[in-house]
Amino acid sequence: MLSSLSSTISRLILFYPKPSIPYSLSSCLKTLKPQPMIPRWSPLHSLSTHSTSRLSTSLKPQFETLVSKDDLVVLGIETSCDDTAAAVVRGNGEILSQVVSSQADLLAKYGGVAPKMAEEAHSQVIDQVVQEALDKANLTATNLSAVAVTIGPGLSLCLRVGVRKARKLAGSFNLPIIGIHHMEAHALVARLIERELQFPFMALLISGGHNLLILAHDLGHYIQLGTTIDDAIGEAYDKTAKWLGLDMSRSGGPALEELAREGDAESIKFSTPMKQHKDCNFSYAGLKTQVRLAIESKNMYVENTKLLQSLIMCSNAEIPISSASSQDRRSRADIAASFQRVAVLHLEERCDRAIEWARKIEPSIKHLVVSGGVASNQYVRARLDHVVKKNSLQLVCPPPKLCTDNGVMVAWTGIEHFCMGRFDPPPPTDEHEDYMYDLRPRWPLGEEYAEGRSEARSLRTARIHPSLTSIIQASLQQQ
Repeated sequence: MLSSLSSTISRLILFYPKPSIPYSLSSCLKTLKPQPMIPRWSPLHSLSTHSTSRLSTSLKPQFETLVSKDDLVVLGIETSCDDTAAAVVRGNGEILSQVVSSQADLLAKYGGVAPKMAEEAHSQVIDQVVQEALDKANLTATNLSAVAVTIGPGLSLCLRVGVRKARKLAGSFNLPIIGIHHMEAHALVARLIERELQFPFMALLISGGHNLLILAHDLGHYIQLGTTIDDAIGEAYDKTAKWLGLDMSRSGGPALEELAREGDAESIKFSTPMKQHKDCNFSYAGLKTQVRLAIESKNMYVENTKLLQSLIMCSNAEIPISSASSQDRRSRADIAASFQRVAVLHLEERCDRAIEWARKIEPSIKHLVVSGGVASNQYVRARLDHVVKKNSLQLVCPPPKLCTDNGVMVAWTGIEHFCMGRFDPPPPTDEHEDYMYDLRPRWPLGEEYAEGRSEARSLRTARIHPSLTSIIQASLQQQ
């Protein structure tokens, strides 16, 4: 990791001279020069942007009249997984447009995300989605201040589609470009909705690919209190829904939540994951195994003997639930409810401990942000609201359409970093087709809290890139 970080910072020093005084946006834009042979664009820079009086004439004319954050207009592009999304957002928080193209048919067909198929689907619609976002905002690319795009974490094949589009657009219209951390965007979109939300705050980010508990000290400065050591909660929801034969066209989570309302959450005694581990990390692989055994082998303690018999009927539960008998449906509903109760209980227990740890570091925290696709689940929100009230905190949840992957969160995070001078110059207009994009499929957001450091092998091997926090902190030290 140190060698990778050293390489990143050395590139920063090479192309950005150490300033003796804070850079203004104008001097920053004069200094930055595209270097097509070295992919280095990402929110690495920490340059002050208080003055805009002396702009390079080679850059966009509208920068000449940029006087405040409110004047910014940023396009956000998101293709990290299975949704192709774009949005246009003003610096004052006004959402001018939001477009999402879902891959629901592919999810239903493959029972989850198939990376190569997802990449092809992104490629087919990316131009249309971006153009529709501009059209709905009644703007053209010439009206934009910058383009923000997710560069990680996510599926590399999918990330590449969005990055390629963003660089082509930014190069064609001489726009600065901002590389965005997907999980930071999930956390910061709460600051768009709740304008009083100030640093420091806590965030629980939960989705199909991630479980992350962080303490947000400041923009670009995060401490990781806990993460998943194997499967994330959203993936567990999807797999359980698939095994229960639910409709996957709108993803498994909403379908399972709906079915669980019909079931008895105490009927099957699944054990809570990682009960013996006194940290804030998550694991859902074991719970998935318990669910599978309950469906296939009845290898669970079931209070109701009739339910035990009906589980035999559920052994091939991937038969669509629409074809199930009323007794079979009730059995599946009981499994769904029991799974959901224990899955969310795991979140509750980890959040409780993380709040205790966070207060040791930052006693002033007042908010817990819960975001990511699973944060759309009303049962999850209700249970976590109970946790924060018990700890005298306030729960902040973006609306469901901003919890799932979207372009708004990318654009808004781009605005936040742009105002700190963290962006890259316009790419060259003639960028070669085989240009090596800076994609970061596995990219930590913050540094691990010492007390919560895990020895889990999956955590040690996943750190291909230095964390966003370490990169930004190191760049600050170089100034």
